[in-house]
Amino acid sequence: MTDITAAMVKELRESTGAGMLDCKKALVETNGNMDEAVDWLRKKGLASAAKKASRIAAEGLVSVHVEGNKGAVVEVNSETDFVAKNEIFQEYVADAAIVALKSAGEICDMKTFHCPKCGKTFEERLTDMIAKIGENMTLRRAAMIEVKEGVVAPYIHSASAPNIGKIGVLVALESSADKAKLSELGKHIAMHVAASAPLFLNIASVDPAAVEHEKSIFAEQAKASGKPENIIEKMVEGRVRKYYEEVVLEEQAYIMDPDKKVKDVIAEAAKDLGTDIKLSGFVRFKLGEGLQKKEEDFAAEVASQLGK
Repeated sequence: MTDITAAMVKELRESTGAGMLDCKKALVETNGNMDEAVDWLRKKGLASAAKKASRIAAEGLVSVHVEGNKGAVVEVNSETDFVAKNEIFQEYVADAAIVALKSAGEICDMKTFHCPKCGKTFEERLTDMIAKIGENMTLRRAAMIEVKEGVVAPYIHSASAPNIGKIGVLVALESSADKAKLSELGKHIAMHVAASAPLFLNIASVDPAAVEHEKSIFAEQAKASGKPENIIEKMVEGRVRKYYEEVVLEEQAYIMDPDKKVKDVIAEAAKDLGTDIKLSGFVRFKLGEGLQKKEEDFAAEVASQLGK
């Protein structure tokens, strides 16, 4: 049997908000499996529906770049926020988005891209910057989206310079509508995406396995109420609809007018502009998501420097 450590209990408590004893019991019941422990707590009604969010710890910047009907977003990480404010680093990140667009968002192609500014590959330019600044940096990820006809609208949240900041979003709208008006609509939806962090574009794109997983959680919660099976089924259906409204972009309440869903706002815009508008894609990069920062023990660090 897996030993349940205090660190494991602490991690589960921080990710679910459940009590310390409940977290320990959940880990015991699931033999230390963190994901199963989260589900165990949810089934008991002791944790929120959302799974643990990855701790955002990496520093650096996100950048976007749009040309014509294409747009790219990129994330470059640094060890400290101090370096993220460095003009050399910021220039590299801004250029990275341009290179990402030329490389279809493929990191491997970006690294071998010949940079006209320095006469070296983009990876060699990064190596030189690391040597000059004296801190490790990583070209972490990139993505590109495009439309046949319409616009790709960019948005940067917490901008530290033009087109670079902490959150970068691209929204693709397919339409023959006036591009200026379409771009304005796209920017507003991109701002919504930055704030609401949807996981899926529409209901059809939701992973069926994810839906079934959520249904099983909802069913366990409903059964605990002691209600008849037919009522439980309706309760689960209602919870699934709510799940869609939380994670699906088209189904989310529009942040600028919560009485409307995003899909309703697009439908109204299409009517006003006299042509169809299709929300065909989006990308959202938040700095550091999915990365875990090393926890520093200050006392241990001081002791090591003193040779103790």
